[in-house]
Amino acid sequence: MSIAYLDPGNIESDLQAGSVAQFKLLWVLMSATILGLLMQRLSARLGVVSGMHLAEVCYRSYPKIPRGILWIMVEIAIIGSDMQEVIGTAIAIYLLSNQKVPLYAGVIITIADTFTFLLLDKYGLRKLEAFFGFLITIMAVTFGYEYIVVKPDQVSVLKGLFIPYCEGCGSKQVLQAVGIIGAIIMPHNIYLHSALVKSREVDRTKKEEVSEANKYFFIEAAIALFVSFIINLFVTAVFAEGFYGRNATDIGVFLGCQFGLAAMYIWAVGILAAGQSSTMTGTYTGQFVMEGFLNLKWKRWQRVLLTRSIAIVPTILVTIFSGIEDLTQMNDLLNVLMSLQLPFALIPILSFTSSKKIMGDFTNGVIMRILTGVLAVVVISINLYFVAVYIQDLPQSWAVLLAIVLAVVLYMTFVLYLVSINLSLSVGQSVCPTINS
Repeated sequence: MSIAYLDPGNIESDLQAGSVAQFKLLWVLMSATILGLLMQRLSARLGVVSGMHLAEVCYRSYPKIPRGILWIMVEIAIIGSDMQEVIGTAIAIYLLSNQKVPLYAGVIITIADTFTFLLLDKYGLRKLEAFFGFLITIMAVTFGYEYIVVKPDQVSVLKGLFIPYCEGCGSKQVLQAVGIIGAIIMPHNIYLHSALVKSREVDRTKKEEVSEANKYFFIEAAIALFVSFIINLFVTAVFAEGFYGRNATDIGVFLGCQFGLAAMYIWAVGILAAGQSSTMTGTYTGQFVMEGFLNLKWKRWQRVLLTRSIAIVPTILVTIFSGIEDLTQMNDLLNVLMSLQLPFALIPILSFTSSKKIMGDFTNGVIMRILTGVLAVVVISINLYFVAVYIQDLPQSWAVLLAIVLAVVLYMTFVLYLVSINLSLSVGQSVCPTINS
């Protein structure tokens, strides 16, 4: 679960936040992480109390066509995350090879690393978790080293963290703030966490055991997200201090020339660890989502082959005909895409965990319902604002405008439809077993 907060999309978002807004968006990073923890808590509680993960509850709650559309939306988020992993790994290999291995070759190499993780998966989930912990440690050490070497201004760091401001910010900075939210609160991670908690045995006939499991899963998630937040903070602060106003093509120059070649290679190792570890996150999520929404089981290698193929084709075309700067822009748009998919995870998880028939005595309280409801409204509003800003940069033609208006109408129609279905859950029939049943 922690890996989804440290994948290449997050690292790239951190880099861009520092380069376009210095320390001004650190409070957005911290706020998004806290809200992410809130969502992970709800996700874990759903899995612990009901004994079913989010996709399985959706399968039992929604009609066939809306369920299919929802599955497609989640799959888009998974593929987008997979594309970010491909981009991050390719850039890391490009830097580690001193630019001798072209970007398109690095993209192709990512096919092999996927099957390496499938091999590790055979040795059990706990060993795989330990390996993930090792990769997170690599990221903490490498990015922490960069932080110590660059020595960002600590007063500016603290001001950026605790004072919500963005003086002089324009559409570029606002777009980056949206990207941070999309990179941190990832929709497919909410589906993933609700399934991962099922790997621990909990006696759901005993309320005390369920309550205890909820408490320790929350503590576990809080520690994991605190570590991921510190690493994200390291990256943002480093590039806010010395990378402000530059573009992604200058990464190697900035780190290599200003702080020595070791700094550049250490950065690349951290990115490589982020890319490698995020591979299996998408794999596991895709497996749970497909089994839950479609009641269809594929072998993991088949699932990986499908999503990785979809992710690699557009990425390799960009690397062949463009460069690292275009990959950066592509990564930014993928973060925004994640943000646009958020309602399709937020609305179900908020509704299901607020349903007495699903959660029994563990349903959300009034305060939690208000907080999460406000969060959902804010996120959807941010998405619509982004669309309005983004439209201004597109070619002004009737065809483009009509396509955008149609897309927005369809998007909002489906979001409102999901809201109406979930409101009816409070008076509907129970969809999954609870400790009360």
